[in-house]
Amino acid sequence: MDVEFALARDITRRTLIVGPVAVALAWLIRGPDGALAAALGVAIVAGNFLLSGWILSRALKISLGVYHAAALFGFVLRLALIAGAMFLAAALLDVDRYALGLAAVGSYLVLVTWEAISMSNRERNAEWSN
Repeated sequence: MDVEFALARDITRRTLIVGPVAVALAWLIRGPDGALAAALGVAIVAGNFLLSGWILSRALKISLGVYHAAALFGFVLRLALIAGAMFLAAALLDVDRYALGLAAVGSYLVLVTWEAISMSNRERNAEWSN
């Protein structure tokens, strides 16, 4: 089993909770356009986590050095891809930029924090920890 990809899927599953909350908050604060932008922001972040897991699991099959390089440079690259996807969405679509940005940054931070807390509490129901 690819631990990295399983971890990314685990984090992405949590977007089923974080996403609707972000969309509802955006709807209340910014209206329907904000809700649509928030959904797009959360989807971009979820895609980023899946891409991360895929890159790391593939890199480890090559060598440990490639894995380390993918972890370090891949993080910077994926943050650039998030920013690029957000700029592209803002340029091509008529989206609420504030809601898009806040939802993407907020959901990223919430998901990473949630994963860190669950692992520090030694949550053993994670698929990859068995």
